Amino acid sequence: MLKGINPLLNADVLQALRAMGHGDDLIIADTNFPSDSVARQTVLGRLLRIDASAAEVVKAVLSLYPLDTFVDDSAARMEIVGKPEEIPPVQREVQKEIDAAEGKPWPMVPVERYAFYERSKQAYCVIQTGERRFYGCFAFRKGVVPPDAE
Repeated sequence: MLKGINPLLNADVLQALRAMGHGDDLIIADTNFPSDSVARQTVLGRLLRIDASAAEVVKAVLSLYPLDTFVDDSAARMEIVGKPEEIPPVQREVQKEIDAAEGKPWPMVPVERYAFYERSKQAYCVIQTGERRFYGCFAFRKGVVPPDAE
């Protein structure tokens, strides 16, 4: 345990978050996502896990992880097949955590399912959660921490 760090963030996840650079993508995926096979194609090359809900994992990660302010798609969600505008409860819960972490509305952009898979393969790493609800899959592009930040 460390003071000031969410206990869900295990050593492997902390190492990956620290190693990532500006513009690298992080995938946070539900239990149905092909996390292991996709993770093998990422920069890290292996799967990370946090057995908690998607919203809990996003809250923990965003307590340390800056979102990229230079792009419009620094927070993305997998679209529902055939219903791209529908926002299921799991995505609404994650949206609340993003907004809270950023201190303002920070809407996620929708990404078609197969385009999301392709983006995931190019990511730095994948964290598989214990989220069992469908469409609990998200991509977050890492931003920068300014020199005057603590």
